[in-house]
Amino acid sequence: MPVPGSRPTARPVALVVTGLLTALLATGCGQDDDPSVATPSTAPTSAAAPTTSAASATPGSPTPAATPSTTAVDREITVTVAKRRVTPPTGRVTVTKGQLVRITVTSDVADELHVHGYDLGARLPAGAPGMVEFRADRTGLFEVETHETELVLFQLVVR
Repeated sequence: MPVPGSRPTARPVALVVTGLLTALLATGCGQDDDPSVATPSTAPTSAAAPTTSAASATPGSPTPAATPSTTAVDREITVTVAKRRVTPPTGRVTVTKGQLVRITVTSDVADELHVHGYDLGARLPAGAPGMVEFRADRTGLFEVETHETELVLFQLVVR
């Protein structure tokens, strides 16, 4: 109970903030309702500025964003998953900070692609490619994986 004339302490506020931060950190990448996961009919999730224009849309297409980027990427990484086998074999892929990176994955089973650290993802329909495109603006080592089959596709090194 506060003493009359005294100021309230910041302890309750600190406890609430600590609780909220703990809750945020406890939520992992395994959530299916992750808003960063794009559906096959939408443009890939991207941390880069939009690179499509209305001129690149074909008549009758749902939106200009449904077309892949027409901007040249600095690094294109293509991975195939068949019978739980990753091709090329899992390893490290190094890119330079600031490069525009496009990751395209084709899987024989429906899955989700996820780029850790950038929190980007895309749905992988069985047999059809899924893609993310982003500016590599954070340095470090980042796993690129599938969620359902829990396969590490490669480790992205940004220097």
